[in-house]
Parts: sequence; C-alpha cells; structure tokens
Amino acid sequence: MRKTLMVILALGGAALWPIACGNNLTPPTQAPVTVVQTGPTYTVTRTPTASPTMTATSTATLTPTNTPVPGATWTSNSISLSKWNAVTYGNSEFVAVSIGSSSSVHFGESSPNGTTWTTFSLPSSTNEWVGVAYGNGTFVAVANGTNIAATSPDAITWTAQTLPSTKGWISVNYVNNLFVALSQSSSVAATSPDGVTWTSRTLPSSQDWVGVAYGNGTYLAVSTTSAAASSTDGATWVSQTMPSLNWQGVTYGNSLFVAVAYGSSFAAISADGSYWTEQNLPSSQDWDAVTYGNGVFLAVATGPSTKAATSANGISWTAQTLPSSQDWSSVAYGNGVFTAVSGGLLGAGTASLVTGSAW
Repeated sequence: MRKTLMVILALGGAALWPIACGNNLTPPTQAPVTVVQTGPTYTVTRTPTASPTMTATSTATLTPTNTPVPGATWTSNSISLSKWNAVTYGNSEFVAVSIGSSSSVHFGESSPNGTTWTTFSLPSSTNEWVGVAYGNGTFVAVANGTNIAATSPDAITWTAQTLPSTKGWISVNYVNNLFVALSQSSSVAATSPDGVTWTSRTLPSSQDWVGVAYGNGTYLAVSTTSAAASSTDGATWVSQTMPSLNWQGVTYGNSLFVAVAYGSSFAAISADGSYWTEQNLPSSQDWDAVTYGNGVFLAVATGPSTKAATSANGISWTAQTLPSSQDWSSVAYGNGVFTAVSGGLLGAGTASLVTGSAW
C-alpha cells in the first residue's frame, strides 16, 4: 500500500519582505528545518533564528520654493510724455504710442527690463496716435480722426501710409497674418497684410468698435455694446451678440476669447465668439485692456486705478495691484514680462509705465 506524504510548512516569521525605494533590506538568516513523523503524516517546521534588518541609505529632502505669481510683481517707470494709449511687443522690444504727441517710445535689447525708453518721431504732425501693433516684421500705428497710418521695421524710422478713409480709427492689431484696424461710430474696418496696402471692410453695424482678436479659426471684433462681429477670413464679417456691457478689450489664449468691460465686475469668455458666458472679476472697475502671455490672462483698469487681475483659465481671477493709480490704457506681453502704459483717451493720468514679471 502506498503512503501519502503531506508536507506542511509553518513559517514562524513574515514570508514576504517589502522592497522600498531608498532603503537597503537584509533578509533574515534561513533557519534549520525539523521534520517530525507522526504516523503517515510528516510535519515540517522552520523557526527563524534572526530578525530582518533595515538600513536607511538615503533620506528624501523637500525644499520649498517661492514661485512668483504671474502679473503680481510690478516695477514703476516714467516716460517723458503723457497720454500713452497703446503698447505692443515685437522685434525684441516694446513700442508705445501717445495721443498727446507725434512721438513713439521704445526699448529693446539694450534695456530688457523696460526702465530706459527712447523717443522717436512718427511721420505726421497729428497728435492722435491711438493704436500700434507688430507683425510680419513691421510695426504699424494708426491715428484717430484721420486716414493716416505709419510703418516701421525698427520703431526708429517711420514711413507714412494711407488708410482707406478718414475715420475715428481707435485700434490696430496683427492677428493671423493680417493687420486689422477698427474705427468708432462706424461700420468700417481696414485690413492689410503689410501695413502698406489697406482694404476697406464692412462690419455688420455702426458701433464704437474697440478691439479685435483671433483664435479657433475666427477673427472677432468687439464694441462698447453687446454687438460683436466674427469672420473666418477678415474680409466678410457676420454679427454676433455678447452680454450687454461696455466692452473695451478682447484677447485670445488658452483656447478662449476673453473680453473685459468698463464699470463691471465681469469678464466674458467664449470658445468661438458666438456663445459667451460671464465670469466674476475680483471687483467692479473700469477694465480697459486685457492680454494673454505665458499662460496667463492679465487685465488692467483705468479710472484712475491701481487694479489689475490675472487668470490662468479666464474663469477664476485673482486681484493684483499696480504700483500707482493711473488711467491704465494698454498692456502687452513679451520677453518674459507684461508692460502696461497709462494716459489713454481720458488723459487724466500722469505719464507712467510698469513692467511685471510673467513667472
């Protein structure tokens, strides 16, 4: 008759040993095995003679770092003139234009922190330069109440250009390979690939058009009312409707259009320019301009005011403080900083400019 052999292992210690990052584990010494016969059944027991040891070979160290909040730290600077209405960035420099003179100012690589500005003359005696943009290797400025524009490759030497008609031109922006200029109390816009040759365009209605942005295959123009206009090519425009506020600026970033308004505690966001939702800003202000840079939306208020606001997504906004109470009229991003200028059409503030870290 065959006997059946049953072996039972009884381990007196833990049978599994963990593997831990940063530690050196020494398993226990193997114990002797004792076999006891009790009839046809054999019992095998193992008794550990040593305990496992653990020796730490490294210790993780966590060092806190202070990451500046984008748009939270600002440096105040002065410009010799006043009533600066617009600022842009291109060709490694910021360029600003004023409605109070025929001058522009700029700084470049020789002054990367924006503290030193140099004045250059624009080609016309008009004192209503209200907008400036950069694209296609060219700075373009437009003047209010005229048919005058100006172009420059370097913001030093400017050449006079002619817009399609005399209008209350108020802004110009370079979006999707096209300069787009807007006018107030009008249905007229103008587009140009180079700032030299301009074509008149017709917007859906006569409004005080104030700003234009491009994103998601759409040009979007906003006015000081609920009227907006969109276009897929910059030539043919169709009507859109925004919440009924006094809109002053619009930008595009993070797959969203974001607009800000006077006398309001709301911004408006849209993915395509046709459907808008309102979002809470930190306080009710005369929000005058908004831009996007390095993953951050930044809005500034006029008034005069010290108020600014930042957001990563256009939905949740954080209050920021500018260094002095001014009529902040425009803000631009470039070379790792935001730059804001004051003065604007209200003309109440003293000449001032600030630069703020973007990270």
